[in-house]
Amino acid sequence: MKTNENTIVDWIWRIVLFGWALTIIVPLLWVIYESLKTNQEFFADVWALPKIWAWENYKNAWVSYELGSTMLNTLYYVGVSLLLGTFLTTINAYALVRLQFSGRKLIWSMIMLSLFLPGINALVPQYILMRDLHLLNSLTGLIILDSLGESVFFLMLLGGFMQSLPKELEESAYMDGASLFQTFLKIIVPLSMPGIVTVAIFKFLGLYNNFLGPFIYLSDASKHTIGVKMYHANQIMQYKSDMVTLFAGVTIAMLPTLIIYILFQRKIVEGATLGAVKG
Repeated sequence: MKTNENTIVDWIWRIVLFGWALTIIVPLLWVIYESLKTNQEFFADVWALPKIWAWENYKNAWVSYELGSTMLNTLYYVGVSLLLGTFLTTINAYALVRLQFSGRKLIWSMIMLSLFLPGINALVPQYILMRDLHLLNSLTGLIILDSLGESVFFLMLLGGFMQSLPKELEESAYMDGASLFQTFLKIIVPLSMPGIVTVAIFKFLGLYNNFLGPFIYLSDASKHTIGVKMYHANQIMQYKSDMVTLFAGVTIAMLPTLIIYILFQRKIVEGATLGAVKG
């Protein structure tokens, strides 16, 4: 018989999780209210609330850091990479999980082996390849690199979800005359949508927060994404003391990820849990 009484262990876990949540929420709130101060207020007391809400800091950040063009670069890079990368992950997971062909187990073994290789090891070969293909200093080249670079985590997540689907669905489609691609597009993709949405959200967060790739491959400042732009804005603070404008820029930069997470947090949990349980 179930009971609703909370044990001491339950309360301890709640306190731990509450403390963990505070370590995430408090810094975010601190950055936001620092962005609404004047520089004099900031250097006088970093913990005090602003006396006058300095909303002009956001306008100054938008103009001085050229966030308009930077956001367009980021939108192009993230948007195209997200669509192309999610499609390739979906079709790769389908081929490796649902189709039977010689060498499939070997391919999976090689993919699993890559888990033990730090991603930084591929940096030099990737750079040489990008240079030889004349794709350096190009957002399109960066999109190609990130889209074709498959993630083992996404393959395992989506593959585990697809593996739970009944095989009879495909067999029925084949008997009705459907081709392989029609079966994939009209049956597997709709049924796997919770897993695909989960992968897409994780990909978006990873692409939007990607710093190393754009920093290394994009030398032209006019092509920088939001992560690289804010890095350079932070470097400028070594020579000037306009910290509140920097905080305003950071707040603008983190808004898209916060909005995406707030809107789709249930999808993330449901998709990840469902894939783990069914897989």
